[in-house]
Amino acid sequence: MTTSLTVFLVICILLACAFEFINGFHDTANAVATVIYNNSLKPTTAVVYSGIMNFVGVLTGGIGVAMGIVNLLPMEVLVDNNVYHGIAMIMALLLSSIIWNLGTWLLGLPASSSHTLIGSILGIGLAFYFIPGYDGNNTVNWAKAKETGWALLLSPFAGFAMAIVIMFVFKRIVKNNIFYKEPIPGKRPPIWIRMLSWCTCGMVSFFHGQNDGQKGVGVVMMILIAIMPAYYAVDKGVNLQSINANIATIEKIISATDTTQFGKEEYKDFRTIKTHVKHFATTISNHTHADEVALDKRFDLRSDVMQVLKSTDKLLNSNNLAISKNNATLVRNEIAASKKLVEYAPRWVIIMISICLGLGTMIGWKRIVRTLGEKIGKQHMSYAQGASAELVTALGIGVATGYKVPVSTTHILSSSIMGSMVAKKGLKNLQRKTILNIFMAWVLTLPVTIILSGALFLLFRTLL
Repeated sequence: MTTSLTVFLVICILLACAFEFINGFHDTANAVATVIYNNSLKPTTAVVYSGIMNFVGVLTGGIGVAMGIVNLLPMEVLVDNNVYHGIAMIMALLLSSIIWNLGTWLLGLPASSSHTLIGSILGIGLAFYFIPGYDGNNTVNWAKAKETGWALLLSPFAGFAMAIVIMFVFKRIVKNNIFYKEPIPGKRPPIWIRMLSWCTCGMVSFFHGQNDGQKGVGVVMMILIAIMPAYYAVDKGVNLQSINANIATIEKIISATDTTQFGKEEYKDFRTIKTHVKHFATTISNHTHADEVALDKRFDLRSDVMQVLKSTDKLLNSNNLAISKNNATLVRNEIAASKKLVEYAPRWVIIMISICLGLGTMIGWKRIVRTLGEKIGKQHMSYAQGASAELVTALGIGVATGYKVPVSTTHILSSSIMGSMVAKKGLKNLQRKTILNIFMAWVLTLPVTIILSGALFLLFRTLL
């Protein structure tokens, strides 16, 4: 690798670390707002505790959400014949994400790092419409973007509704009036309230690490695959012959079905599967691991597997595929097994992102804590409202991580606090100005980051 590529690789990784660091202190308030606001923990103790739980969350979160981020942009687009085009993409999406995150943080607005990153990725994909010779329809994985978009859109409404439900449950179960009163400045609440706050703070921090930390891992993998595809396109520790057996089984089952009912697109997917299974088998002939394959052939391995899995998944969702339930289950199992080659992250990447997120969590929390604690409702947040909001947030992020989709910790928590305020005195209990500012930040995040990242990409692509 040339000196200039090495320099750009280091710059891109540093930008990814900066994004995750900013994500840490931008989102810290989501976890520590209630535990600090109700005097259950001192600020320093709370942010260190939250930082540690974020660190552990990233380490234990797997890579499902990370791969969802990676797959938003087809790798064939990222790995251009001109490696500097890939660098232009990475720098554009990271710089636009960092600029928007810092701007909303300075204004004390709880905006979403998830929306910021995904908007930046989509902006790059859409920018290809302005580049001669490219089909913009093929530069964004719109199926994955739609799945991610629904998760990001619905989660705040679910948080709002669930917070109202949990507040009513609390009122049925907890009869102690102290639980429903505002914290008295400087006075510690009863031990049972403190313990509940410690628990919910830890849960939000842990699940935030599992979900948001994976986004940083996904970005670093995009960098490594774009700049060093020969070394990071596939997991060199996975047995290639095992993967060959997996995709060969997929092809055998699909080929045995009745193809006479296939339409044009289904025939295309059918031929794609056969072509790439054959190419993969030829490429790995007499090889067991990827480091035995020529450097210029390794990205082809990833492309073969991704094309087979994508086309197979489309056929499985087609009404014209005549396949038994047992065979469909077998194919899905083979798909899951095949993903081991392409869906991975080196341990050092996960640890690096864990450290960046954990350290970022320990600073910068004050601006947004006050917004969450005092400015959303006309009354300051009570112990019960804080507990219900954080409980809903932790559960929401945990479920999303289980389904391998990214969600916004900020949006879920903010909407949950709104729900807890409404549960007490209805919509009149919300501060209209603050809600409008938060809503505008939510609405503007995607279009602003799409435009900003797209413009930066086109600029960098011209300059590099």
